[in-house]
Amino acid sequence: MKRELIAKHEKDSRACRDAFALTLKGMMAADKTVCYVDCDLMGCVNTKQLMAAYPDRAYEAGIAEANAAGVCAGLAATGKKVYLHTFGTFASRRIYDQIYMSAAYADLPVHVFGSDAGVCAAFNGGTHMPLEDAAMYLSIPQAVVTDPCDYAQVKAVTEQVADCQCVTYTRFVRKDIIQVYGDGTEFTLGKGVVLHESDKDQATIITSGIMVDETLKAYEQLQAEGIAVRVVDMFTWKPLDEELVVKCAVETGAIVTAENHNVTCGLGSVVANCLAKNRPTVQEFVGVNDQFGQVGPQAFLMDEYGLRPANIVAAVKKAITRK
Repeated sequence: MKRELIAKHEKDSRACRDAFALTLKGMMAADKTVCYVDCDLMGCVNTKQLMAAYPDRAYEAGIAEANAAGVCAGLAATGKKVYLHTFGTFASRRIYDQIYMSAAYADLPVHVFGSDAGVCAAFNGGTHMPLEDAAMYLSIPQAVVTDPCDYAQVKAVTEQVADCQCVTYTRFVRKDIIQVYGDGTEFTLGKGVVLHESDKDQATIITSGIMVDETLKAYEQLQAEGIAVRVVDMFTWKPLDEELVVKCAVETGAIVTAENHNVTCGLGSVVANCLAKNRPTVQEFVGVNDQFGQVGPQAFLMDEYGLRPANIVAAVKKAITRK
């Protein structure tokens, strides 16, 4: 599998919204069954170009997210490959019943993309800050849930979910993202990506989304202190790569999860569930600790909620002492 790790902690000149929009545009050109529905946010996610190029397959549902979900289910029932975008809060809380009943329960694949994940909602404020969005989709039987970290990964996920015969949910950040992977890097849904490992690792950090870069910074700090750790990008939360999680638990003896989500019901929870069933292991959690969102710059919010390398480093050291 082709993989190029950039990880220079530098912002990509491109935006993840363009990875989504341009990839989907190419897919619509190649496959006439691919359709797109948006909820008055095409300007935010650069998908007006889809409506311009394919007015018969790109639809504006307006600020009526629940109705949009019903429309998507109807399109899927006719054999279409349907993509739905809106902000993560609306993609989860507002349309949950419609997605659950009209799509998932009816066995209809609808691919939902929720933008501005977690603290990345920033100045949109607490009401628009999805800190529990993934949890809602994790609870839907057979659903696929992903949290890609950069342009290359968003592109890969956008392409691959088209083949999923179930509801899928992808939480992503529209812009101002750090580049982690080189273009053309290959990913497989349901398989974690090991970014760093050695035979001396004392713990494993399992992370995803914007926390991948924060984790890589923490890795560098720990390396400088002589503490070897494994780093795993678990961009697919469901289905979880349980084989890899158990392998890391066996080989390193301690797990730290780092997520841009509520720790009570996200990546840390699915990892803990896996460990409890297969290999009980010391685990520490880095993420939002059962709090509501608030207004502020993303940098402030990451400090406020403890989503920084220092928090990860502290969690790793604590996990190691608990072994």
